[in-house]
Amino acid sequence: MRRIEIDKVVINCCVGEPGDKLTKAAKVLKDLSGQEPVLNQAKITIRSFSIRRGDKIATHVSIRGDKAKDILERGLKVKEFNLPKDAFTNNGTFGFGINEHIDLGLRYDPYTGIFGMDFFVVLKRPGARVARRKHGKSRVGNNQMISKQEAQDWFKRTYDGTLI
Repeated sequence: MRRIEIDKVVINCCVGEPGDKLTKAAKVLKDLSGQEPVLNQAKITIRSFSIRRGDKIATHVSIRGDKAKDILERGLKVKEFNLPKDAFTNNGTFGFGINEHIDLGLRYDPYTGIFGMDFFVVLKRPGARVARRKHGKSRVGNNQMISKQEAQDWFKRTYDGTLI
């Protein structure tokens, strides 16, 4: 019950404008994950960026299971298994970004272009489901929570990574 495992990997790609560029980014995420990505809307209006509230400006996909481990490993290879210490949060999640999606092994298409994306990794321990299930919902004890230090140790141990 103390082992740490990957709950999900969320890949986010924000293009900052609705339209053709967003559909191309969604296609890249679909090719990468094999799942249909979700489009995200802007929460506020920013006139200097010509973004209105409600415009679809980003896309993301959540990946679980063995596919998540595979994609995370490909993303960490791009970063050469080096992450900054402040990439980890207090509740055991961590994130990093890459500048070009073609580094993940996808073929370059001149029509699509090149997109950067952010990876967010959510870690869990067995038994974490009791806090989210519909029937018989319960509280997860403090010993089952994952701290920042435990997540960093898991990263070093699992991927032989280094913290900068």
